[in-house]
Amino acid sequence: MSQENYCSFARIAARQTDNQFGITKYDGQCSFFGSDVPLPEGLGWFIVVGLGAIFTVFSTVLMWVDRKYGGVQDDELDFNTAGRSVKTGLVACDIVSKWTWAATLLQSSNVAFKYGVSGPLWYAAGATIQVLLFAILAVEVKRKAPNIHTVLEIIKCRWGRAAHIVFLFFCLATNVIVTSMLILGGAAVINALTGVDLYAASFLIPISVVYYTAMGGLRATFIASWCHVAVIYLALCIFTLTIYGTDADLGSPAQVYRNLRVMERVVPVKDNRGGSYVTMFSKSGIIFGIINIIGNFGTVFVDQAYWQSAIAARPSATYKGYLLGGLCWFAVPFTMATSLGLAGRALDLPINLAEAEEGLVPPAVATHLMGKGGAFLITFQVFMAITSSASAEQIAVSSLIAFDVYREYINPKATPRQILVLSRVMVGIWAVLSGVCAVILFQFELALGWVYLFMGVIIGSAVFPVAAAIMWKKCSARAAIISSVAGLCLAVMTWLITAAKLNDGEVSVATTGQDYPMLAGNLVALVFGSILCIVLTYIWPDDFDWDRLRQLDKDYERRHVLGAHSPGHMEPDINLDEALVWTCKVGSALAFLLIVAWPVLALAAGIFPETYFTFWVIVAIVWGLCATLCCILLPVWDARATVWNLLHHRPVIQDHGKKHGSASSELSERLVMPGSNRTAATNDSLAVPIRA
Repeated sequence: MSQENYCSFARIAARQTDNQFGITKYDGQCSFFGSDVPLPEGLGWFIVVGLGAIFTVFSTVLMWVDRKYGGVQDDELDFNTAGRSVKTGLVACDIVSKWTWAATLLQSSNVAFKYGVSGPLWYAAGATIQVLLFAILAVEVKRKAPNIHTVLEIIKCRWGRAAHIVFLFFCLATNVIVTSMLILGGAAVINALTGVDLYAASFLIPISVVYYTAMGGLRATFIASWCHVAVIYLALCIFTLTIYGTDADLGSPAQVYRNLRVMERVVPVKDNRGGSYVTMFSKSGIIFGIINIIGNFGTVFVDQAYWQSAIAARPSATYKGYLLGGLCWFAVPFTMATSLGLAGRALDLPINLAEAEEGLVPPAVATHLMGKGGAFLITFQVFMAITSSASAEQIAVSSLIAFDVYREYINPKATPRQILVLSRVMVGIWAVLSGVCAVILFQFELALGWVYLFMGVIIGSAVFPVAAAIMWKKCSARAAIISSVAGLCLAVMTWLITAAKLNDGEVSVATTGQDYPMLAGNLVALVFGSILCIVLTYIWPDDFDWDRLRQLDKDYERRHVLGAHSPGHMEPDINLDEALVWTCKVGSALAFLLIVAWPVLALAAGIFPETYFTFWVIVAIVWGLCATLCCILLPVWDARATVWNLLHHRPVIQDHGKKHGSASSELSERLVMPGSNRTAATNDSLAVPIRA
């Protein structure tokens, strides 16, 4: 019996279209949403327009507080690099924020709904290891290229103009795909739950964050990420505790387990052991996991947004922030999908294939659990995820255009002021263009699931060369260019040919979106591209001098009196060589644990007994709660000096004398303690407190 459609022929023939657990309002339904929407359209407009405006004001106020009471610089450098001074808590929050797409909340629950417990683990583990391993590149940025603004500046310095243009294409393609997916999932949810026009939502979602992104730049996205992540985690905790603790229909891991065992007889999972939803023996789950791992390497390693986080972080926060952010992010898809995704199947909700592919499993479950309140909460959560990631992508694109197009090819003598103005303009332009991209995908009827699986085919071949640019001095320009372009061409050919061969020559959206064509295309892109780059490097080796990267843009920042006051440059020395070794060991160990050790140990359980499933759920809940506390409280602790100054109304002013000093001058913030004439030195900013 197929699980592809709730009202499949086999299920109708067996007279099993009624809800299996006595929830009679769903009897005979073949769609959860149909033509009805659970929320009034006016509320949808309020979410898209009103909440966007409210969070813009809130984020703007936080930026003002940071500047007045934290002594943060407000200049051209801060717009594109956040002064290279961001601390561990905000770096971790930013990683969680920009990695939490609409797909993270929606597609993860879809694979849980389709494949069972294997789906959440493969989604979470398959997209966490890239962040953990990128921590190594983040440390290398601080070691070898401390003055860069974009990853393409490394490419240009190492391999010249031709490589720069090639990888500019890959970076912008990544931004287009990521931003389109954000809007694609978010607009579909808002439309399904409120009836707001799909195309209007596609434009309003990215536009809602333009103001604070354009005004505050990269630092604004870090500050906003904390607000957005707090909402995402709190909503996640509410849904999880409702499903496994208080819901009348479920209310415990044991009840969810029993319901899933019933559903495996009604709608068994094809190629899962025993058709069960509670086993890691899942052929489709493993295929999805491989595609997920490959595709997400591209969307991390080739996305300027992640390089900007490394650039913005102070040296001590790079590896800590990325590792912590990766572990905290794991909880979002794993806990979310283990709750909402499995609940959708355990409640036998009438969610059909089209709704699942559009990412509507979580909205359906939330609406069932909590009525209009649940529908509002999931819409709010998805909106927060989309807008936070969208602002990061806007800054990423604006930086690429400003530094790697305008300054590189149009105006090499561009001043920081010109760069700043263009960056702000590009934020607005990209907000509109990203809406256009999403509308095009809607017109071609490309669902969120299709685009998510497809992204690795396009950008997978660029992963190894981009990493090699900062890691391997022998990698040559010829090897990087040929391997990335050839890998892309061969991946697309393999993807299309596989789809045609498996479907009697038919090449369509449906056939190209199947598991095996996507798997073949993704594998060829990453594996063939990497192997070819290695082989060609040994044929045409390079011997790059890393000191050239260390000098990159150093004169530019000195000439325009930028960067000399940057806390990231003047943090007390840490041993980055030791940090690199530690990061390699910890990142590799965690990656092995998540994608090898954990799945293998779970395979030993076969079809999970009830006690094992309960333990699995407890791990998901505890991980989610710990991540929530970490991401909400740690940034506040890191900003305790600013909070103290705010509570005691002690504004700070910039010490402009030091602003023009040397980069080696000591950086300190003077924090006046109550009842004392002494001052305590910290490394937050160049600031001197004064009484207002």
